Amino acid sequence: MNHRTTKHRALTGGALALTAVLALAGCNDDSGSDSGATAKKPELKVGGAYVPEPTMADMAAGFFTLTNKGAADKLTSATSDAAGAVTLHSTKGGAMKEEKSFDVPAGGELAFVSGGNHVMFEKLKHKPKKGEKVALTLHFQKSDPITVEMPVKEATYSPKQHGDTTASHGSNASHKSH
Repeated sequence: MNHRTTKHRALTGGALALTAVLALAGCNDDSGSDSGATAKKPELKVGGAYVPEPTMADMAAGFFTLTNKGAADKLTSATSDAAGAVTLHSTKGGAMKEEKSFDVPAGGELAFVSGGNHVMFEKLKHKPKKGEKVALTLHFQKSDPITVEMPVKEATYSPKQHGDTTASHGSNASHKSH
């Protein structure tokens, strides 16, 4: 009987140890990789997008704010069917400079505002008028492209004067996968 009890305890102990190892392995495989992947993904949203009605027939500027609740990313380019080319620009000390990309900080914002960073719609296919919308697709290093419908506002429009800081937040922005 003593031999049987020892054998039973050994089997029970082995089964418990195996169950514990499997449970730990399961926890590491499931929740570890999923939460790690989630923490490392950018979460981008576009808000406050608009295009002032252009004064020139072939060129217009565009403004918006990229909000990122996830990991860092990089805005690498922008495209639009409304223009032959879309370029990224910074403005420092009144001097405008074309940029290849912009960093989108983790848990932060990248603002494109009048007198600062902006996109330039070049070689416009037609001059957009107030009340129309211009589609802009933003391309990123890690994230899927985001297309936003940018309303054309009066040439002197300022979001701060109109209290319109989220003009295109949410429903006007969409993610597109390629």
